[in-house]
Amino acid sequence: MVITSTDNPRIKALAKLKTARERRRTGQFLIEGGREVERATAAGITVEALLICRELPGAIDPIDVTAEIIEVAPGPMRKVAMRENPPGVIALARQFDTALSRFVPGPKSLYLIAEQVEKPGNLGAMLRTCDATGADGLVVADAATDVFNPNVVRASQGALFSVPVAVAGTRDAIDWSRQGGLQVVGGYPDAAAPLWDVTLRGPTAILVGAEDVGISAAWREVAVPARIPMSGQADSLNASVAAALLLYEAVRQRTDRPLPAGKDEPVAESA
Repeated sequence: MVITSTDNPRIKALAKLKTARERRRTGQFLIEGGREVERATAAGITVEALLICRELPGAIDPIDVTAEIIEVAPGPMRKVAMRENPPGVIALARQFDTALSRFVPGPKSLYLIAEQVEKPGNLGAMLRTCDATGADGLVVADAATDVFNPNVVRASQGALFSVPVAVAGTRDAIDWSRQGGLQVVGGYPDAAAPLWDVTLRGPTAILVGAEDVGISAAWREVAVPARIPMSGQADSLNASVAAALLLYEAVRQRTDRPLPAGKDEPVAESA
């Protein structure tokens, strides 16, 4: 049977999962799009139901035979979807563990810490960069947006399922970095040292802050400040862009590529 009414109780219940409150209450979240659903199942994410609309592009044959299959018309799919133009498949999934205790830093570790990042698109983009750079994980400190927000899932293009993610308070993240022997390198516009003058070859956590206020004062006690040089009138970069530049500088240093002409071996400055 194909559900055609947007007033169907099951459709209403699924649509509520677009809110963080309902996701917290149920422990469930939505995954929109065939590519994202396939990456979630490949990563072992528990998919409890598949909402499929054959009339919309991207509908796929069920890839998880244990999941409930719910066939719907375009109207109900639009009600459940976060996107204006919904895909042909949406998965109902069970949230996975995001405890910081899962992260045990090693001598070559590279993490990204994102503090109070508000925009789901930025958080999703950071996950994609972590995936691309081979980072060991993303720590969301003092979360201002839910990592299971459908827009985070979408912006990450499925990297939410390939990159280990932890959610913690800022103080817990500071304690974790200290106990794990991580050098925390923060992006500060007023830092004296440019990013390529800071050593990123040892166990490191790259730190970026909120889009509007940057890194909180609590990190000043542990973070090594690094500046991304800027020659224009803008006084800051998008948080996800800053994270990408810092992570890729770490990758550059760790692949032993030549340093910029005239530079000696970079030395980290103390906070």
